Formats: sequence, structure tokens, C-alpha cells
Amino acid sequence: MKTRVAWQEDVHFTAQTGSGFSIEIDGNQEKGARPMELILAGLGGCTSYDVVKILQKARQDVVSCVAEVDAERSDSVPAVFTKIHIKFVVTGRKLKPAMVERAVKLSAEEYCSASLMLERGGVEITHSFDVIEVE
Repeated sequence: MKTRVAWQEDVHFTAQTGSGFSIEIDGNQEKGARPMELILAGLGGCTSYDVVKILQKARQDVVSCVAEVDAERSDSVPAVFTKIHIKFVVTGRKLKPAMVERAVKLSAEEYCSASLMLERGGVEITHSFDVIEVE
């Protein structure tokens, strides 16, 4: 896996991912996301992918899955993440809350590489979920 990050100007960079996508990164948030925001986005995407796939394999009728990721950082430099909470809002038809809970747990404990990497680095990660029923 590779990514190329090229400096544009000031604190603005463009990342070109190995899969061919461009991401604008900017330390001032004027032209792109801040680098630490991208870590949270990657975590949210990684764990959401797992949750949706696990629920689909369990034949749950998922129509939406949103991961709301909130983080706390150290006050000192380097300002690493110390705590992250991920709240999943899973919407679907006749979803079983126990299945959603199982999917979240499996992602956190076995499948999400981003989550497991951050935890092994000392970040406390917690999870919660809401299930929303639609017709």
C-alpha cells in the first residue's frame, strides 16, 4: 500500500492514494482536511465497512450506517489522540439490536485494522450504537 503526498504551498498538501484518489490536506483547513481529521475519517470508514458487511452477512436489511467519531487529544506536543468514541447510527428494516451490537464488537475486537492499531498505540476507543427502524 502506498500514498504520495506532495506539498502545494504553505501548509497545503495533495495526497494521491495508491488506488488513484486525490485528497486535499491543509493544516489551516482552508483547502482541505487536517491530517488528524483524516485519521478519524479512516477509522470511521474502516469500522463502518466492517459493521455493514457483518450485518449484511447476517441478512440484516441495513439502509444506512453512520459513524460519528469524537476524539480527545493530548494537551502537550505531540497532540496524540488519547480517547476516541465511535457512535454508530444504523438504520434499517427489522434490524436486531443484538446483531448490531455483535457487528460493532467484532469490528472493534477482530477486524478493524485502524481501530486495533490505534488501541495498540495506547488510544482508548469506546463504542455505542443506535438502531433506527424504517418501513
